[in-house]
Amino acid sequence: MIEIALIDSILSFAIPAKNCRGRVVRLGPALDDILAAHDYPPVIRDILAEAVCLTAMLGALLKDENSQLTLQAQTEAGVISLLACDYRDGALRGYVEFDRERLASQPVEPSLMALFGKGYLAITFDQPEPRGRNQGIVPLEGGSLAEAVQNYFFQSEQIPTLIRVAIDETDGKIVAGGLLVQHLPEGEEGRERLHAQLDHPEWEHVEIMGSSVKAVELTDPALALQEILWRLFSESDEVRLLSGKPCVKGCRCNEDHIRDVIARFPKEDKADMVDDEGNIAIDCAFCSKKFIITGASLNN
Repeated sequence: MIEIALIDSILSFAIPAKNCRGRVVRLGPALDDILAAHDYPPVIRDILAEAVCLTAMLGALLKDENSQLTLQAQTEAGVISLLACDYRDGALRGYVEFDRERLASQPVEPSLMALFGKGYLAITFDQPEPRGRNQGIVPLEGGSLAEAVQNYFFQSEQIPTLIRVAIDETDGKIVAGGLLVQHLPEGEEGRERLHAQLDHPEWEHVEIMGSSVKAVELTDPALALQEILWRLFSESDEVRLLSGKPCVKGCRCNEDHIRDVIARFPKEDKADMVDDEGNIAIDCAFCSKKFIITGASLNN
């Protein structure tokens, strides 16, 4: 029997009769740990929470251990100058760099365009060989990050995809929940791939049912993830639970890792990094920690 926690967990599932697969996720304490690294205003906090939730669902599509999913927004003339999140084996991290003065001039609920300007979203799947690295880029258009990612799958991958994300704050605690469903059948030889047809009857049914999910269902810590799936799909189809996976905050910075990275630089570059006191100071944006490495302790 698959064990699925009520929170900080991803549940993978399939609807065999409709040739669909999906992921449902709910994040709580792990997300709080990520958000607590910086003093984010509510608008920025919520956009990062949405991004981390999306990263968890996309990362859970990876099949091989030690694979990594990175979601990164590059922007121009927006409030946010950089948003970066990644996922590896259930470990999540995320960070937003933004302009507080520009944010102060925006309405209470700024649009995606106001936040990111002329931006794009890069989604990178890093997997062991022979798959290797695959990256897709999509404009940051629409009403939300979830909508932009949904467009990515159809435009870049030609996979009809439904994505829903909800954010809730109760007593200062943030919960993010998400649902991702995709249609994946292959077309017969010589014909258009079926999963490129947004009006395919199998997909139309699943899309209608999946779109009925309520925000409160995604974010309610007392509602089991599998119960959401039973409510949405089981009346007409078998829903097959495939696996459950816990999520944690997973910043990979530590002194040994930083030493290893610095050691790869040429001797001259390492000398330029050393400050007047003979140290190399490294700031980790993801966890807001500062590491001091003595130059004398590094191997030449």
